[in-house]
Amino acid sequence: MNGVDPGRLDDQQLMKELETIHRTRHDTLLYGSNDALRAHNERMAQLEGEYLRRNPRRPVAAGRTREGARERGCGESATPRF
Repeated sequence: MNGVDPGRLDDQQLMKELETIHRTRHDTLLYGSNDALRAHNERMAQLEGEYLRRNPRRPVAAGRTREGARERGCGESATPRF
């Protein structure tokens, strides 16, 4: 495994790792080797899995569900407003 076990990260560190891996995703997909992409996939799954484990009741935007996406008009945001 690359990096620190996600279960050992505090919430702030976990969010920073998630932000970094999502920011680098596109370049890894387009320009990374197969091994780099595989490692990126594995690490992303580990970090996202830990986030979901810690936040089982996270807010879900209606527009990010199938039904909500069908109802959403062009140009509308799917991000929840709090």
